[in-house]
Amino acid sequence: MSGISIYNADMIRNLDTALMRTFVTVADKASMTAAANALHLTQGAVSQQVRRLEETLGCGLFERDRRGLRLTRSGERLFDKAKRLLSLNDEIWAEMTGSAVAGQVRLGVPYDLVGTLLAPVLKAYAETYPQVEISLVCASSPELASALAAGTIDLAVIEERVGPTSGECLAIDRLVWVGARGGTARAKRPLPVSIVADTCAFRPVVLAALNEHGLEWRTVFENGNIDATTATVRSDLAVTTWLASTVPADLDILPFETGLPPLPNFSINLHLPRHGVGPAAQEFARHIRDGLARRPVAA
Repeated sequence: MSGISIYNADMIRNLDTALMRTFVTVADKASMTAAANALHLTQGAVSQQVRRLEETLGCGLFERDRRGLRLTRSGERLFDKAKRLLSLNDEIWAEMTGSAVAGQVRLGVPYDLVGTLLAPVLKAYAETYPQVEISLVCASSPELASALAAGTIDLAVIEERVGPTSGECLAIDRLVWVGARGGTARAKRPLPVSIVADTCAFRPVVLAALNEHGLEWRTVFENGNIDATTATVRSDLAVTTWLASTVPADLDILPFETGLPPLPNFSINLHLPRHGVGPAAQEFARHIRDGLARRPVAA
């Protein structure tokens, strides 16, 4: 039977990338409505596509709880693989149609976010677009806003107190007091406070809260180095303030019982330049949105 090929349609199983893209978007947004808006579809169409994928795979992918939709165990198994499939699909499409993203993109990120929330985003983008040269600029949020206005960076992730903004709100987080586990710095007066830089977006809010509550304080460190600030707090020489989601596991979020004043929520906002951005920066912005889309809003 040499040279004879036997084709059996039952042996071929092809996944519909359109259904996979809808599934990933719903998982990212945790909402059929939000996914429909992102995909420019009706909610009914999104629900139908998810149902078709579930029927194709023979398993449920979502279940509903108080917060909205969440992935089932089967959905969790599919999620990462579906993202890789779509990434490869998009890469092949771009290369074969001559629309591959290339060039340089300059991203501005605050010190405390680069190694925490944005690390997976940076890795995913670099793997998806290896031909793009990434320049990372770490500075305080006010400095990044100035750099974006001056055109020295292409986009910026900026921490701002919750309220009106010219940027796009990606997430909201609690600003919290942080100290060494079982430490005593929290009880000292004047209170020793370590802040990454004197231009830090948190600084005015923190000092205003201390002053309003009549707490004496002194600055231990302000030199633009997140590692040094972390070491200062870890050594119990001072306390600091960070977004709750960025606090290292070996440090304590200090409760209200310590006598330290409450602090407001901050938003993590994406800012793009007024004059527009190129394809590399546009794709970076999309990766950042997708990477932070599943973060819960602070209670």
